[in-house]
Amino acid sequence: MSLIQSSFTTQQYKRYKGLRKENLRDNMTNVEIALNTLAEASAAELSKQRDPRGYRAQKRVAKDGGSVAMAARKQLEGKLGRSVISSDKASDYLLPNSDEQAETNDEA
Repeated sequence: MSLIQSSFTTQQYKRYKGLRKENLRDNMTNVEIALNTLAEASAAELSKQRDPRGYRAQKRVAKDGGSVAMAARKQLEGKLGRSVISSDKASDYLLPNSDEQAETNDEA
């Protein structure tokens, strides 16, 4: 289970962030990426230990790995008093391109 057990599917998460063709991971906040990495790393370690055979066993490992990240997410959200799942995307932090900035400076 990925997307930090957020109850979003990948498509729902992309819509929440206002993405169309952009890569979801490229538009995650640092905390979202960290929690997803924790889920993936946890699932990988559990998979090494359990050596799951078949779809159901692999799905259980993925869910268990995601539950580790979910516990971390809930603990952090409790300390912050807010959700760490954000609609923020990379373009929210980009500076205007230099042509637009030059036009703005010329008008001033």
